Amino acid sequence: MKGFYSLLGIVYVISTSFYLSPKSADNKEIKSTKKIETLVETKSVKNTSNVSSSEELYNSILFESDHKLQFDVFAKALIGFENLKKAGKLNQEAHLLTICDFSMSSNTKRLWVIDTNEKKVLFNSLVAHGKNTGEEFATNFSNTESSLQSSMGFYITESTYNGDNGYSLKLLGMDKGFNDAAYKRAVVMHGADYVSEEFAATHKRIGRSWGCPAIPRALTEPIINTIKGKNCLFIYYPDENYLSSSEWLKA
Repeated sequence: MKGFYSLLGIVYVISTSFYLSPKSADNKEIKSTKKIETLVETKSVKNTSNVSSSEELYNSILFESDHKLQFDVFAKALIGFENLKKAGKLNQEAHLLTICDFSMSSNTKRLWVIDTNEKKVLFNSLVAHGKNTGEEFATNFSNTESSLQSSMGFYITESTYNGDNGYSLKLLGMDKGFNDAAYKRAVVMHGADYVSEEFAATHKRIGRSWGCPAIPRALTEPIINTIKGKNCLFIYYPDENYLSSSEWLKA
């Protein structure tokens, strides 16, 4: 009989061990709910942080709807801009970023001067590429003397002078093997009569330079006087060799 009661006691212990009081069950449910809420909140924070500073800045800039710089180009320009600052090539206070998107038709306004502090476009203009770089579209680039081709990459603007093409801005190429011969080649920013909508209407494209990023005569002084003296210029082209090897595009 004693053995029988012992057996009943064991059965009772086993059966009640699977039972949770309502209070205990509620506590576990609350803990589980809080854990899920924490995971959701953490994921939400991560998703918010994934909105990069470059995307936030880009979205705050009012581009003209029909002359909007592509985000991917802007993001690359901004990476190089910040890396040049970190390397001491630009002053930390530098806030002007000039971008030429040479993947676009030369008949479109493919140059932007952006004030990253004020978050606005100061200038949006036509800009020419080199004679041997292409017709309406740029296709060939060079870092070689007398090639009459444009050079892609990052530049730092230097001093101004008056030369054969009038008021001009010296450019220092920062990408080894791609545009570091620009200063020696006298690749500069200058004004040109062939960079105009009138010229494009007559010839089906704007004119071409000897490798310089030439701009309209009317905008020569305003643009050059704005970006001269150690500011950043980025001439973009979707060349995989350049994009994968430029030291300034390393994130």
